[in-house]
Amino acid sequence: MKILLVGNPNAGKSTLFNLLTGAHEKVGNWHGVTVGAAERSVQLGIQKVTLCDLPGIYSLNSMSMEEKYTRDYLLGNAESPVVFVSECAGLERSLPLFLSLLSAGRRAVLILTKKKIFEREGGKLDVAELSKRLGVSVLVADKKHKKQLKSELTALLNAPKRLSERQTDVLEGIYTPVKEGLSRVDKLLCNGFVCIPLFIFLLLSAFFITFAKGLPGDLLKGGVETLFCDVLGGYAQKINSPVVRSLVADGLLGSIGGVLSFLPQIALLFFFLTVMDESGFLSRLAMLTDGFFSKIGLNGRAMFSLLMGFGCSAAAILTTRGLDDKKIQRRVILCLPYIPCSAKLPVFLALSASFFENPFFAVVVLYALGVGFSVFAALLLRGKNPPFVMELAPLQLPRPVFVLKSLLFQMKQFIIKVATVVTAFFLFSWLLSSFDFSFTFCSVEESMLAKLCGGLKFLFAPIGMGDWKIAYAALSGLAAKENVASVLLMFYGDFPYSFPSAFAFAVFMLCCSPCISAVAASAREVGWKRALLYALFQTVSALLLSYLAYFMLKGGAVYLIIAFVPLVAFLIIGKKKFEKVPRKRRNSSQKFHRQR
Repeated sequence: MKILLVGNPNAGKSTLFNLLTGAHEKVGNWHGVTVGAAERSVQLGIQKVTLCDLPGIYSLNSMSMEEKYTRDYLLGNAESPVVFVSECAGLERSLPLFLSLLSAGRRAVLILTKKKIFEREGGKLDVAELSKRLGVSVLVADKKHKKQLKSELTALLNAPKRLSERQTDVLEGIYTPVKEGLSRVDKLLCNGFVCIPLFIFLLLSAFFITFAKGLPGDLLKGGVETLFCDVLGGYAQKINSPVVRSLVADGLLGSIGGVLSFLPQIALLFFFLTVMDESGFLSRLAMLTDGFFSKIGLNGRAMFSLLMGFGCSAAAILTTRGLDDKKIQRRVILCLPYIPCSAKLPVFLALSASFFENPFFAVVVLYALGVGFSVFAALLLRGKNPPFVMELAPLQLPRPVFVLKSLLFQMKQFIIKVATVVTAFFLFSWLLSSFDFSFTFCSVEESMLAKLCGGLKFLFAPIGMGDWKIAYAALSGLAAKENVASVLLMFYGDFPYSFPSAFAFAVFMLCCSPCISAVAASAREVGWKRALLYALFQTVSALLLSYLAYFMLKGGAVYLIIAFVPLVAFLIIGKKKFEKVPRKRRNSSQKFHRQR
């Protein structure tokens, strides 16, 4: 038996789902957070049922891909009862959909959310009378009423099916909507001259606090490094066995500990994204940037996915289902790998730390370059856009408890990934790089890994690094980008090559295929064949771009300018020589011809 959570976007369905099931599904104060059916078992009395959280829907005559998904899911589970979730302020808008479900004979219950905010802004609602008029249970969602909610869901399972006539005056006399119009703060944030500069300022402030020397991100990172390298590393160096000492001191504490040292800075970036997410700022930014995005073949909704790409590419790819058009979705999926995700951050910091005492400017440049590559990719792929329609999420102060829980959850996910995927890959790499084929402990250059990967050294030879270890580190990122930093720290510690080589390698990391989980997410949206083609194209083009970056930094920019100047001069002279002039025709229309 399934119970379906249905309602308008941003009504609070996922929050209710997490409350009833104890799950940790992504929630946020913006349109399109849920993009697929999240299912989890829950005990209702003596029955065990599956609660399904579905993407938001306004009408059964759907527009966006996520709405079509929900409509098809409803049709495919025609016998399943519905828990319809509506925020109090949007009840007038969402009620027609609820009534259409009742008219079709659905067993349903209505759950109202955000009642305190609704009443604070002047709204009024008689919940008991609304329940009487609808002929179904109407409840207000609250953590204190969790038992009552489960009791109503139990009753819903056993309720008889019945056809209900659609009514149009259900809310007459019992519902007072909130006052219309924008608040002063909302008017400011809906002004492009305020909102966009504010976003840029907040973004740069977040980077400064996270990466600048002597500020919280740098101090916390240094504290974790001291713990792993100096304190624990000092004890590890006293181990008598050279094999165990290599594994623990040079391996686990050096590489895995080095990756974990970036956790505070990743947490600060996630904090920034969560606060913007929770405040409702993102939807205003999406509205104001739609004009720019439409010129590069996207629309304002793409901003949500691109901004989420700073956190995790795989999660951001899944949010593209909230877009209105399949072609735009494909363009966004192609652009997302160029947005630096949190897993690339340890690589950038490991590279920049070898050349800059303060990595703030280096990291900002790399992030800006990634965004630039993303915009350029969108320009190359641009096409016609459908109309942009989006509901503004309510402005609100971020809830401290919610922000803290979200932050702790993201940190836990990072630690779990390091403790499982990255550690497993490290152990595999250490084993192959520490023993030869006779399983004799040896140097790296005599190891099994050196023999197996020696032929890869030509990949990065054009950027001054004819080293199989660099190629192995780069290719390890195809499994998980955190592996790259782990392998670099295991083999080198400080990066041993020149700045042009380091920058070219960073360009490769910016532009190459995302990790395997992101490729799998792409396959879910566009199919495996297209996803693998995207990944292959991105990796090959990333390699070529790294060659170009190295060539430019080694003096090639001068040669390009010298070649570019005559080309521009030729185009200017040619334009004057073949300038178009109007000529009258018999029908008085103006056409153009070339004047020699």
